[in-house]
Amino acid sequence: MSQQASPRGTFLKIADAVKAKIEADPGMAELPSASDLMRDYKISRGVALRAFSVLQRDGVAEPVPGGRWRVVRAGARVDQRPLEERIADIVADEGLQAGAAFPSASVLATRFGVSRPTVTKALDKLEAAGVLASEGQGKVRTVRAAPIREERS
Repeated sequence: MSQQASPRGTFLKIADAVKAKIEADPGMAELPSASDLMRDYKISRGVALRAFSVLQRDGVAEPVPGGRWRVVRAGARVDQRPLEERIADIVADEGLQAGAAFPSASVLATRFGVSRPTVTKALDKLEAAGVLASEGQGKVRTVRAAPIREERS
């Protein structure tokens, strides 16, 4: 009889290995991609996806747009609001006045852990809402007006 590993339960072992990495690194915010797991553990995509589903079921991870997975820490609160609302909060939180320079898309992408095109779309929405002004491509965006915060019940 062959000593070859059985594929049954492999996804559970992968999930346990990823949990161990999360516990060992308190700063870990994003899980490895499915392709990283496939390469590192020599598994199929289906096995990697099943491992992610186990992590989600256990409350250790959650999917984010773009096919990535984010680490969920016990007691940590993740802001689920749309990106444009979170970016608009920068104006009030940092006390930016009308005419002040606004952080670049690259800086915001790093700060929020998303891609630059995603930030650009959110910034375009804020420009359409009259919160930000832009002189054109490659120019610095400026604050046009403080965003109006809606009271939520």
